[in-house]
Amino acid sequence: MKILIVDDEALALARLKRMLTTLGYEDIIEADNAQSALKAVEEHHFDLVLLDINMPQTNGLKLGYELRYHQQDLAIIFQTAYDEHALKAFDIGAVGYLIKPFSIEQLKESIQRVNIPAKNHQDLRLMSKTGESYYLLKPEDIYYVKADLAEVMLRSMKGFSYYAQKISDIEKKLLTHNFIRIHRSYLININKIKEIATIEQSKLRFSFQDISDQIESSKDGAKAFRNTFSS
Repeated sequence: MKILIVDDEALALARLKRMLTTLGYEDIIEADNAQSALKAVEEHHFDLVLLDINMPQTNGLKLGYELRYHQQDLAIIFQTAYDEHALKAFDIGAVGYLIKPFSIEQLKESIQRVNIPAKNHQDLRLMSKTGESYYLLKPEDIYYVKADLAEVMLRSMKGFSYYAQKISDIEKKLLTHNFIRIHRSYLININKIKEIATIEQSKLRFSFQDISDQIESSKDGAKAFRNTFSS
C-alpha cells in the first residue's frame, strides 16, 4: 500500500510515519503543506492519504476535495484534534476520521477500512470541478461528455464541470451506463436523448431533455449509432 501523509507539524509527521512503519507500511511519502501534497498526487498513485484538517493557510477538507479530483480512487483518512468536521469529512468520501491523539490500534482499524471491496458499477460517482466548486455526479446526472485536451467536461443540470481524465478512459467507466461515443470528442447519455435529426452527410444531431444543447455526431459516429440501435 502506498501512503501519503500530510501534516504541517514535523513532530506529528514523524510520529505518524513511525506508527505506520510499526504496522508494516513502508511505502510512505510525506508532505507538510497543500502544494507538496498536490504535487505528490500528480507524480504518484496512492492507495491512501492521511490528511490533517487544521493546517495554517490550508483547509484540509478543501485539500481532500482537490486530492480526490486528481485521483478519484484515493482513500482518505482525516486526522484532527476536533470532531466538528466529521460529517463534512465523510461527505467527501473519507474512510476514516481520527481524533488526535489517536492510538496505533485506532490507526490500524481505520486503515483496515480501506480494504473494503470496490463498489459495483451501479455506485459510480464522478467528482468534477468548476471554479472553486466540486460536484459528485452520478452517470444519470450527465447529459454528455465533451473532450477538452487531457480532461473532459461533464454537462449536467449544474452546467459544465471538469473531470481530470481523457475521454477514452471515461468512456470505459461509462460503458455500462448507457453512454455511447458519437464523435471523437463526444459521449452522450442515450437515456437523456429527446430527439435525433439527420443532417448533412448522414450525420446525426442530438437534442436532450430539459436542456437546449445540441450535439452533432461525426459521420462514423452516426454509422456506429445506427448500427447499435438498428433492428
